[in-house]
Amino acid sequence: MPTIYYIRHGETEWNALGRLQGVQDIPLNELGRRQSVHTGHILADLFARDGQRAASIGFVCSPLGRARQTMDLARGVLGLPLSGYAIDDRLREIGYGTWEGSTLAEMQAKDPDLFARRQAEKWTVAPPGGETYVEVQARVAEWYRELKVDMVTVAHGGTARALMVTLDLLTPEIAADWSVGQGIVYVFRDGEMSSYYS
Repeated sequence: MPTIYYIRHGETEWNALGRLQGVQDIPLNELGRRQSVHTGHILADLFARDGQRAASIGFVCSPLGRARQTMDLARGVLGLPLSGYAIDDRLREIGYGTWEGSTLAEMQAKDPDLFARRQAEKWTVAPPGGETYVEVQARVAEWYRELKVDMVTVAHGGTARALMVTLDLLTPEIAADWSVGQGIVYVFRDGEMSSYYS
């Protein structure tokens, strides 16, 4: 299967405040922009190591603005045009429904029973009006099955967790709480995952 160079979008103010973003279009903050540029430099090093040419590899992105900003900044480092990459809605973040914009403490205070149930069964329990990770995994798995070439992918923490389960790298129980970092390039190759910070 193709190699995936996977980047979670850079930090936003809502990330910094601990607010769930879901499908809300929150822009990158200054740290997030620096992280995005940093991932471009990591990609350049990885491409040199792997014998890849940036101009001949695929690029695909979530439709959400924070992911597109991250992609644009990383591509700028690589000397690639800001356009020229695909957008795939299947890579959008997990939808948190009415919980979007709230912190964990606020959600717990508002509906402690549902909050406790979701904490215990994150892969299968959805917030009100939101998605389950089962649904996210289904769309990410469909996207993955269609891959034909090595791909730089910029998306989200939730879609990264879904990909890890799809590739049998983590169980749903472990993936649900797996911390997906920013300013990191995750490489999925030959049934394994590696992460690169610098």
